[in-house]
Amino acid sequence: MFEKYKGHYKALIRLGIPIVVGQIGIVVVGLADNMMVGRYDTLDLAAASFVNSVFNIPILFGLGFSYGLTPLVGQFFGRYDKFRVGQLLRNSLLVNFLVGLFLTFIMTIVWWNVDKMGQPEELLPLIRPYFLLQLASLMFVMLFNSFKQFSDGITDTKTPMYIMISANLLNIAGNYILIYGKLGLPALGVVGAGISTLTARIVMFVAFAVLFYRHIRYRRYLVGYKRSRYNFTDILSLNKMGWMVGLQMGLETALFSLTGIMIGWLGSIALAAHQIMVAVSTLGFMIYYGVGAAISVRVSNYFGRGELLNVQRTTMAGFHLILCLVLLACSVFLFSRNWIGYLFTDSPEVVGVVTSLVYILLAYQFGDALQITYANSLRGIGDVISMAVISFIGYFLIALPVCYICGFTFGWGIQGIWIGYPVGLTLTGTLLCIRYYRKVRSGIKGTG
Repeated sequence: MFEKYKGHYKALIRLGIPIVVGQIGIVVVGLADNMMVGRYDTLDLAAASFVNSVFNIPILFGLGFSYGLTPLVGQFFGRYDKFRVGQLLRNSLLVNFLVGLFLTFIMTIVWWNVDKMGQPEELLPLIRPYFLLQLASLMFVMLFNSFKQFSDGITDTKTPMYIMISANLLNIAGNYILIYGKLGLPALGVVGAGISTLTARIVMFVAFAVLFYRHIRYRRYLVGYKRSRYNFTDILSLNKMGWMVGLQMGLETALFSLTGIMIGWLGSIALAAHQIMVAVSTLGFMIYYGVGAAISVRVSNYFGRGELLNVQRTTMAGFHLILCLVLLACSVFLFSRNWIGYLFTDSPEVVGVVTSLVYILLAYQFGDALQITYANSLRGIGDVISMAVISFIGYFLIALPVCYICGFTFGWGIQGIWIGYPVGLTLTGTLLCIRYYRKVRSGIKGTG
């Protein structure tokens, strides 16, 4: 079996490692933000938890929307059509800009109503300014995503990795200066973290835009970018792919974010513990998703050339790699469960809640592996509508009610709310797996 998948393992590892490193960079900065803010004050950590939970929905929806570009680029790249790739990037920047405007408008409405969302009164003076800083950065996130997904689609995964790592280091330095008040500046707490994040996101977009225009590596794509025009066909394709992929990712994020709002009803201690666990959980998710993104790129390349047998083998090889990462992550989570909380806060109450949630975290890692593998493979072959429908069923119709019932109807608190996560992720992953095998096998028979 190893010989059958050996070439695919190597290709996925070579393509996926830069994506994984970039994803880890995002998570490390998120962890650093939470640890630094948590060391400053528990209330600041709770405020950051709420705002980040709310903004995870538009940010990851936007990331998912931009993922619609990758399989389209990958298919034309597989056919060696660099002009069309540049044309797709041009149209993607326009579409992502418009979606960024839409998300900014929606989140502005949320900001005006933040005091009606049941959060502790003492957190509102910290929530409001941090919220505005996150809001200002949304557009730059969307525009950077266009460049990143274009780069991933042409298998150049190292460039976005270097840009993200550099911006993340800038963010950490900015946090240290602005949160704690170094170099003669006042200590701004969670607001300082927001300023630093906004600055880093602006730098990421500007750096990639300059590089695309000036580096010889992108010259042939730049020709397609400059000489092409905005066209309805590409805009329609990007919207069809983007909204479905964004919906799929947004639904999963919304599950965690909406339950984060529920947990806010339980008080600041529960909310701070939830933020710590989400930050830790995201570490595993982002690493798995780095491999998942590589699966999508490779699958789209093969699908563009009609090599459906290699589509299957790439998907299975990717699943094997993600399962290995799951085992590693579970081992780390399990053996560090008693001191994870102390990385973020000195509060024994928060640490105790964090320790109790680790076992539930372990319970949904396999479901995460399933849904990441098969969602990305379906994305690579362009089957995105069924992916979004399955995610809606698993996350909203099943998991979200389970979270509320176990947390409040049964009175199990934050642990009860978290029980809904393994239910939703495992069910969704299983349904996506079934859909993938039906779709690909029927495709192979159809070409036979």
